[in-house]
Amino acid sequence: MRAVGAILRDPAKPFTIEEFELADPGPGEVLVRVVGVGLCHTDLLLRDRPALPLPMVFGHEGSGVVEAVGPGVRRIAPGDHVVLSYDSCGWCGQCQAGSSAYCDEFTARNLTGTRPDGTTGARDLAGGPLAARWFGQSSFATHALATERNVVPVDPALPLALLGPLACGIQTGVGSVLNSLRVPPGAGIAVFGVGTVGLAAVMAARIAGADEIVAVDLHPRRLALALELGATRAVDGAEPELAAAVGQVDHTLDTTGVPEVMHTAIAVLRPRGSCGLVGGGSGQLTVRPQLLAGRMLRYLIEGEAVPHQFIPRLIGLWKQGRLPFDRLVRSYPLTAVNEAERDAADGTAIKPVLLPGSP
Repeated sequence: MRAVGAILRDPAKPFTIEEFELADPGPGEVLVRVVGVGLCHTDLLLRDRPALPLPMVFGHEGSGVVEAVGPGVRRIAPGDHVVLSYDSCGWCGQCQAGSSAYCDEFTARNLTGTRPDGTTGARDLAGGPLAARWFGQSSFATHALATERNVVPVDPALPLALLGPLACGIQTGVGSVLNSLRVPPGAGIAVFGVGTVGLAAVMAARIAGADEIVAVDLHPRRLALALELGATRAVDGAEPELAAAVGQVDHTLDTTGVPEVMHTAIAVLRPRGSCGLVGGGSGQLTVRPQLLAGRMLRYLIEGEAVPHQFIPRLIGLWKQGRLPFDRLVRSYPLTAVNEAERDAADGTAIKPVLLPGSP
């Protein structure tokens, strides 16, 4: 079928809105009409790491309506409302142990833009291959091919266009606090970088009952929102003595991927504290062994969440008013993808959500 998507052909140039040919769903696949899709920093990695195949359709926080299913699909049907999250194989030891975020095939299924067998599932109108399987979906488009494993059915009564960010940004922030760091009531946590993931972590820390929740960022507007969403203190990330300004805490979460910030996130830990890293930076982190001294350092993927279990939990928290992630969202038509990228970069928007069906 023919779809319309935001295509990146050159990492140094803007996205272009183009028609392309999308294959019919194959075995285990589903065709989704995309209603909304969050723009995440991970969708912009190619700006810094020009090693992925181009041209490509990005987008990995999709939500939409299933229009068709391929052979072998049994749990998803046309008409289902779904959220599209990361893909996994379901058969490796990690998946079988309930740790699908660390699937043996995670890279092949999510970070290549192709199916595991190397096919793309799409072609541009000139007949050239178009990478259209970013995180098993490539949802910066009117339609996306996903898999039965990475689509999560949701209640049709819910505001579907709003739900896409649950697939990655919100899932990562909340899951890092509740699933990975397991922040207990009464603990202290510092969150470095309060964009979507960091603000989700702040909200999760409040849900967990943390006594001290320190938000660290360079944008005053984000720090103000962090205080409204549960942070007990806000610290300017440009503070010369940043570690002293943050103080000692039990847990830290770094969303920036900046080596100097990550080093500070480790340095402010109390003995036997834990630091989670989720940022996708390209720098190198050097840690003196004695700096760890009983402290735990881990790199966390997708909040260590199993989407089919965790996304309904996130929706439940939102319906209870305990996870108001909708306050982070600003909507744009798909054709304004480059404006959305600029607004995310300068802090104007925290979580842009593209609406492929909007004029």
